[in-house]
Amino acid sequence: MSDKRPLDIVVISDVHLGIYGCHAKELVQYLDSIDPKILVLNGDIIDIWQFSKRYFPKAHTKVIRRILKMTGKGTEVYYLTGNHDEALRKYAGFGLGNLVIDNKLILEVDGKKHWFFHGDVYDVTMKNSKWLAKLGGKGYDLLIIINRLVNNILERMGREKMSFSKKVKHGVKQAVKFISDFEQVVAEIAIDKGFDVVCCGHIHQPIIKEMEHNGKNVTYLNSGDWVESLTSLEYTNGQWSLYQYPVSKTRVVLPEEEDEASNMPWGDISKAISFPQQ
Repeated sequence: MSDKRPLDIVVISDVHLGIYGCHAKELVQYLDSIDPKILVLNGDIIDIWQFSKRYFPKAHTKVIRRILKMTGKGTEVYYLTGNHDEALRKYAGFGLGNLVIDNKLILEVDGKKHWFFHGDVYDVTMKNSKWLAKLGGKGYDLLIIINRLVNNILERMGREKMSFSKKVKHGVKQAVKFISDFEQVVAEIAIDKGFDVVCCGHIHQPIIKEMEHNGKNVTYLNSGDWVESLTSLEYTNGQWSLYQYPVSKTRVVLPEEEDEASNMPWGDISKAISFPQQ
């Protein structure tokens, strides 16, 4: 009997494979612990903006292999493009086996209309100053590297870890305003389009909350990231919940990789589904 947790839908985003800040080993362990019917990769999975041939360790490759292994075992995987992997947008609509690449996904889940997309299209910085956003991405990666070095020292001293970028975001009013504005814009557009649930990534702020516009409500979801938050969204028994990878001081060691490959029938990018509740 499998010890993996059966789930209806799992959403992960902002993994940023190919940068130093990515927690790939933790993500591999998480993927090994779940058995979802649908896996939504909601953008910025591979960081093509900052991709370097000199840095793509085994753990990063294992994330990709685990996802492909899941498609071979029947999981429908939807890779939705983000700004850091926007080079894949020219392949929107491409499918191979149970893997589909697209820019957005619409699912009617248990009678509720869901809209999944990364979110960068509603980021004013991205639309008007892409060069500034790319520069900011490099600065963010450097901040994460420094943060990891500091946290290693803090761990050896027996002290609690700290997050530089979270302190910066919470300490700068403009950053807080940007997050709030982003969530409100997304919620308003989702309501105007008639969706019950909208799910994004992009801003690295995991949350589930109800939002209102013109007397109507929408459930806003954000899957967070695997650079700092180490979070995902899980749907089972008719409910969405946030998962956070447990903090541990023990070093993550992954088992040796095995070779598995398989092709499955094509998936759809818009459909209605219903999951039996336990």
